[in-house]
Amino acid sequence: LNRVQTGFDWNKYNQTHYDMDNPPPKIVQGYKFNIFYPDLLDPSNTPSFTVTPCDDPDFAVIRFKAGPPYEDIAFKCVNREWEVSHKHGYKCQFQNGVFQLWFVFKRYRYRR
Repeated sequence: LNRVQTGFDWNKYNQTHYDMDNPPPKIVQGYKFNIFYPDLLDPSNTPSFTVTPCDDPDFAVIRFKAGPPYEDIAFKCVNREWEVSHKHGYKCQFQNGVFQLWFVFKRYRYRR
């Protein structure tokens, strides 16, 4: 159950140019990865992830590594700064054979 969180960014520009009947384009706000590893040979060795830049600077590759008998898997995602606070929805845990990585992107406020 992997999910891309999308939504509208209701900044001042979008508030003046769009409304609920004509909404602004959706943007990616975060990701939720739930990866199942039921048959790990060494369950004490927790799976890990790495983020590497892509050829396109707007994207990055998240690679999940668990060990035998599983191959590494990778996903291409938007390259933005993560919110790494549990209060804001960050979760990285391995429990009951499920590796969970949930994160949302930081929102920057425009200031003059």
